[in-house]
Parts: sequence; structure tokens; C-alpha cells
Amino acid sequence: MASDLRIVDPHVHLWDLSRARYGWLQDEPLPNNPAGDVSGIAHRNYLLKDYLADAEPWRIDKIVHVEAGMPIGQQLGETEWLQAMADDYGYPQGIVAGADLLDPDLDALLEAHAARKNVRGIRQIVCWHVDPLKTYTARDLLQDPAWEAGFAKLEKHGLSFDLQLYPSQMSTAAAIAARHPDIPMVVNHAGLPTDRDEVGLQRWREGLRLLAAQPQVSIKISGLGITDRGWTVDSVRPIILQCIETFGTQRSMFASDFPVDRVHGAFDAVYAAFDLVTSGFSPAERDRLFASNAEAIYRI
Repeated sequence: MASDLRIVDPHVHLWDLSRARYGWLQDEPLPNNPAGDVSGIAHRNYLLKDYLADAEPWRIDKIVHVEAGMPIGQQLGETEWLQAMADDYGYPQGIVAGADLLDPDLDALLEAHAARKNVRGIRQIVCWHVDPLKTYTARDLLQDPAWEAGFAKLEKHGLSFDLQLYPSQMSTAAAIAARHPDIPMVVNHAGLPTDRDEVGLQRWREGLRLLAAQPQVSIKISGLGITDRGWTVDSVRPIILQCIETFGTQRSMFASDFPVDRVHGAFDAVYAAFDLVTSGFSPAERDRLFASNAEAIYRI
């Protein structure tokens, strides 16, 4: 472990199952989850103290909470809970709230989210895949002009967008980014290179290149176990390095995706891999990747 590394973790999920029903964690039987078998984290709370315990002994300076699948209609409640937590404990320093960009009351929801001082952005998972076991959505929302009209509303509220998508959608997303240059976009989970044959990986590399061509788009290198269930340092090294090569050390950041990625490995293993793969980088580059890029991009 590199004890000198300061970490700002820009992708954390917390939940208190007494506050709302999270179907993906509480339904019986648990629904198929493209992220893997989540039974090991289901049916139990995951609170700030649990995250900090998982992160030991790494030096966690700040975290950004990303919406954790609250049902539509209850997403503001998650933000209120997190803001109260931040007011009491300091964490999370940033909040990426949930919203359905097709919500007829979207304006009011965005205004309410943005009124909470730690809210920085919005996420709506848009991962669509032809394989029904991999898709998160019934259709490709990025192809819907009404969805893009909702996306456009983020600008007036000063909100960024966390973009969780698959490589096959990246050219569409890059075109949307080009039409909305003042809405920062953050690609989640290294762009989810889920199709691991050479054709699939080439589509992922080309998609990253198209997204990186838009200067307001950055990437979180995280969730590597989602697409590489038995990952090793050697198997994730080319994925990590490709993201950094494409987006540069100014627009790439490491994140844990905890506790979701705990089903594929310990926090220590994840950050030890990031540490090892970038051991030849300069101290300034490593600080950007592990901490200061997340501070700048999420304005914390």
C-alpha cells in the first residue's frame, strides 16, 4: 500500500434500507444484475462507517456519492439524507443525484437537487445492450430526442452528468456532448468494455477516443470487475492504461465503486492495482489520478 497517496474517491454508494426500497438489493429473488452477483451486499445497509472500514488503511480525504438506484419519485429523499450526513460528518463532499431525464417534473426535481449545497451532478444509467443479460434499460435512451431535451436542462442548474453506458453507445454520446459543450460529462466505470473479443475492445477504444475529443468529458476508472469478473492486475492493466492514454492524466480519475465492486475484490486490492499500474508515473500525475482531478471535476 502506498501510504503517501491521498485519495479522493469519486464513486461511492451508500444506502439505508429502512429509508426506501431498493429493488436491486431487496427483491426476492434478486433481479439479474449486469454488474454481477450482488447477493453478498444485498439485504443489508451500507453506511459511511462501513465504507470507511472497507477503505482502511488507505487515506480517504473526500468522497463523491453517486446515486444508488433509488426508485423514481424518491430520488430527492436520497439527496436530502446525504446532505444531512455531509452537514453532520463532512462526507460526502460531493453528491451525484438520481433523476429520470424523461420525468415530466424534471425542472422541479433538478432545482430541488441543485439547492442542496453538495450536489454537483446527476446520473441516470443509460446502459443499453442487445444482450438482455447485460442491458440496464429496455431501449437506448440516448437515441430519444426527449431524453436529450431533459439532458440539456442540466446546464442552467450548473450540473454535470455521470454517463454510465456501453461502448456501442459512445458515438451517440459523443455527438450529444458536442451539442452540449457546457455540460460536463463523466464516463463511469472505464466505459464498461463488456465485449472482450477484439472487435468489442476496438469498439471500446474508438468510442473512448470519440468521447475524449470533447474537452468537457472525463472518465472514472472503476468498476473493472463488472466486465472482468476474475480480474488480476495484469488483466486490468491494459484497460487502465488505455483510459489514461486516451483521456490523459488531466481527465482520468480512479474510483472504487464500493460496495458494488466488493463482489469482485477488496478495496485494498482495487487501489493496490491502481497504485501498481501507475507506479512509474510522476507524483504530480498520480496525485491527479488519485485525488485532485476528482476535486476539480466535481468542484470539491
